[in-house]
Amino acid sequence: MEQSSAVPRVPESDASAAQNIASNDRATPRVRRIQRTALALLLLSGVINYIDRATLSIANPLIRQDLGLSVGEMGLLLSAFLWAYAFAQLPAGALVDRFGARIMLTVSLATWSVAQAFGGVVSSFGQFFAARMVLGIGEAPQFPTSAKVVRDWFGKKERGAATGIWNSSSTLGTAISAPLLTVVMLTVGWRWMFGIMGIAGLVVALCFFLVHRDPRQVDLTQRERAYLTDVDGEIQSRPTWREWRRLFEFSTTWGMLLGFFGTIYVLWLYNAWLPTYLQMEFHLTIAKSGWVAAVPYLFGVVGSLSGGKICDVLARRGVSAINSRKYPMAASLFGVAVFTVLTGLTHSATLAVVFISISMLLLYVSSSAAWATASVAAPSNCTASIGAMQNFGGYFGGALAPVVTGFIVQQTRSFQPALFVGAGVAAVAVIGYWLLVRGPIPPAALAQDA
Repeated sequence: MEQSSAVPRVPESDASAAQNIASNDRATPRVRRIQRTALALLLLSGVINYIDRATLSIANPLIRQDLGLSVGEMGLLLSAFLWAYAFAQLPAGALVDRFGARIMLTVSLATWSVAQAFGGVVSSFGQFFAARMVLGIGEAPQFPTSAKVVRDWFGKKERGAATGIWNSSSTLGTAISAPLLTVVMLTVGWRWMFGIMGIAGLVVALCFFLVHRDPRQVDLTQRERAYLTDVDGEIQSRPTWREWRRLFEFSTTWGMLLGFFGTIYVLWLYNAWLPTYLQMEFHLTIAKSGWVAAVPYLFGVVGSLSGGKICDVLARRGVSAINSRKYPMAASLFGVAVFTVLTGLTHSATLAVVFISISMLLLYVSSSAAWATASVAAPSNCTASIGAMQNFGGYFGGALAPVVTGFIVQQTRSFQPALFVGAGVAAVAVIGYWLLVRGPIPPAALAQDA
């Protein structure tokens, strides 16, 4: 890593220079403590994020009975979160880059936790719809903020593994949400289930605000600044509106959007329909399909952790920052297309679960690589912005997947065509991603006059 431009360079021997460079590649004990604490809080908040999303699905029958809602109204409630979450990504990323991770994740956690708690006291469809919309808006900064924290506190060759850790919160939270929420709901009722989760989120929000600091809020040493400063020596400044808007002028941005569209489309195909698929295609009971459906998400945890690690290994072996992310992202997404086709072709429940588990592992390799790309694809002051743009593309696909899949199954009475469509979406996405993601966006190109 280069020395900070604010520190005058002095003549030194080749041996001392090599030693200095080596030390700059390693974080100080203080930075390591900050890294571990930040990752623990990001993992915890991410798990709560995904558990909160699942509360409505878990309590679906009881809520419909208590509030007198139709199946169609429940479908609208389930989709309200996804659309609000997707479209809130664009302003959320810009706000994270402008105000910093500490403020934005605290506000984000507090907002969605209040909305979650409010879900426990609603008395009408309209109130519940508003609560789910606010939940989606509040949760939008979570992952762009996580990408920003990794960019802020980790060296370039360590960001992949760190990304894999916080990104695993999505599949970990999904895996534990059903058993955890079911126990809570049966013990204290669905309304208190919403309230307890809201209180838990507020506690984590307070902890993050009290414990976490952005780099500019810490008196860093020369060595720490050198470790955290990228080779290009870019200046940490708040992005302008023009710089944010110009991100859309680069093919790399669009490639990231398209690649993540394919990833999250297939992910939500499974998230929304996996238990029903197992019941319809293989006649599993509701109880058995619930347990079987949890198995692929355990593979997703492995995929998330290994995906980030693969990126770091490639980077340490001399692969460029972008390509160390691009190669595993493209390869894993292609694998998703293959195994999704195999899922549609098999008539064995066991093989279907195996193929879906492999797909889930590869989906989270792809997801970790995609979020690791956000930390190197744009100047550091636009990390959250480009990550949020990527997430917008992903959750636009995520919002479409349940609707498209439901329509296809309704018309054909089979999941096979829907799975083939999902595989096709992944294949098209990987081709676009491979062609469009060519290199990082240089700070000078982003800042120059249009």
